[in-house]
Amino acid sequence: MTYSPTPSPQTPEPHGHSHSHGPAAPVSQHLRKVIAAVLIPFATAVVVGLVVLWPGGAPGHERTGVGFDRQTEQGKVVQVDKVNCKDVNAAQVPPTGDTSTPEGREAVNAQRGSCEKATIEVTSGKDKGRTFTEIVQPDASRQLDKGQGVVVAYAPDAPRDLQYSVTDVDRQFPMLLLAGIFALAVVLVGRMRGVMALIALAVSFAVLTLFILPAILQGSNPLIVAVIGASAIMLVALYLCHGLTARTSVAVLGTLVSLLLTGLLGSLFIGWASLTGNTDDNTGLIHGLYPNIDMSGLLLAGIIIGSLGVLDDVTVTQTSAVWELRQADPGMGPRALYRAGIRIGRDHIASVVNTLVLAYAGAALPLLLLFSIAQSSVGTVATSELVAVEIVRTLVGSIGLVAAVPVTTALASLVVSADRPGTAAADESPARSGSPVRGGRGRRRKK
Repeated sequence: MTYSPTPSPQTPEPHGHSHSHGPAAPVSQHLRKVIAAVLIPFATAVVVGLVVLWPGGAPGHERTGVGFDRQTEQGKVVQVDKVNCKDVNAAQVPPTGDTSTPEGREAVNAQRGSCEKATIEVTSGKDKGRTFTEIVQPDASRQLDKGQGVVVAYAPDAPRDLQYSVTDVDRQFPMLLLAGIFALAVVLVGRMRGVMALIALAVSFAVLTLFILPAILQGSNPLIVAVIGASAIMLVALYLCHGLTARTSVAVLGTLVSLLLTGLLGSLFIGWASLTGNTDDNTGLIHGLYPNIDMSGLLLAGIIIGSLGVLDDVTVTQTSAVWELRQADPGMGPRALYRAGIRIGRDHIASVVNTLVLAYAGAALPLLLLFSIAQSSVGTVATSELVAVEIVRTLVGSIGLVAAVPVTTALASLVVSADRPGTAAADESPARSGSPVRGGRGRRRKK
């Protein structure tokens, strides 16, 4: 791994977001060698880990027909007719006639309304062209319309008339359209840097789906797999988006230290709080299909991967801030740079931690509503495993983010201040002449 003193061709104009304030001032050859001596072994270890643990695909298993573990095909609603719910026996009233229970009341309400009888045509698979009917009750959360695309589940062991059933609607087109709008917005605003960001996103998704998930299913340790996978994503994303420079390398080191801290704290508190990671139907199904998977390790792997994206943002921002401060005032020493950089970082900490907490709270909102309905105490809610998992995930990730600010700021301050006079003329000659430097524009005026 080498570092060119010239800016990366993807580097944008000097006027941009704090992540990219123009070309970074080159550092000395000695410092580039020191950074390379740290990062090359790390990158080599990541590559070796990828090769050794590469799964070669997810292991096969016999489908259970439960949840997502079902064979599905595409379908289309070809006809919808109104029918009387009682005539089609949409719901069975309890034999005792008891309507005091929620189930009994729902059954009575279902029989009194007007149901819909939808005819569905299978449009993919070996039974393409086959039709079946689906009864939709008036209070069902999902209603069907003629011409609507649907996802149908296939149960080969069921009676012929019951082999197919509607499990979801087909959302492929709106999801692809939204993804296209997102990509267009990123490219229009970010230009070449936006293109690089999209490529990095594709690489991240590939590492997640081709390495991390299959390797865990193959029985590899989830924590080791997550660390290797997250490190690979970090290296590709940061260097691809921000160039192969010393500034990016400092951000990589800061992210790595913060990830290690997040992993250590997560491991400690997951074990201390006795969190199993088996908290819902999906994790229960995974444990049933692959009992050898360490579910608590899977929880820790999720914390590490989930923290990576925000950590990248924090470390790149702090490194760029320190580099810009150094270019604005070449006489600033490491302590002055650290103090100025940490003041910038404090503002970032407040916004990022709040963002992370609200993101987790939003994801767990239906669960929190259930506890509110049950009128459970705050202590009971917070210490139940369902909520404790989210609390540990949020707080451990937030501690890693907070730690990333001083760690990265200190590293950047030391690196950018450690150049010796004469080792990087483009950076040091303006300081020796006593003329101030204003980002990249000052260097262009000297040429």
